[in-house]
Amino acid sequence: MANTYTQIHLHAVFAVQNRLSLIHNDWQEELYKYITGVITNNGHKLLQIGGMPDHIHILFGMRPAQTLSNLMQNIKGDSSKWINEKRFVKGKFSWQEGYGAFSYGKSQINDVVQYIQNQEKHHAKRDFQNEFLELLQLFGIEHDERYILKDPE
Repeated sequence: MANTYTQIHLHAVFAVQNRLSLIHNDWQEELYKYITGVITNNGHKLLQIGGMPDHIHILFGMRPAQTLSNLMQNIKGDSSKWINEKRFVKGKFSWQEGYGAFSYGKSQINDVVQYIQNQEKHHAKRDFQNEFLELLQLFGIEHDERYILKDPE
């Protein structure tokens, strides 16, 4: 739409089903490139991507032509299909239902980029579940802990 000007920076976080450590170093970069393609093909701008074997963080500039839930469905659905087609894991790969999404101002972007780049350092001190709960609390997001992260089955 003409004369529409936005600056929307979002940090999305989502986990592998049951928080299993299935994302291996030997194909992690390929996955990040694939997800980057999904984001850019949908008209958004990737700022940073990273994570751990059991979850991913994505910082991106969101264009208002698409809903966040639609974009996340595309990212998670397309990437899990791609992982399964490549047979990177035994059995069927899937992402856990849901995600977290947090908005930031332009002045905060460098801090979020560094946070995502330093995931291994952060997770030496705390696990993903505690990290995710801290983000929800930091942003004042009401939640029911029973439904946030499924325990491994």
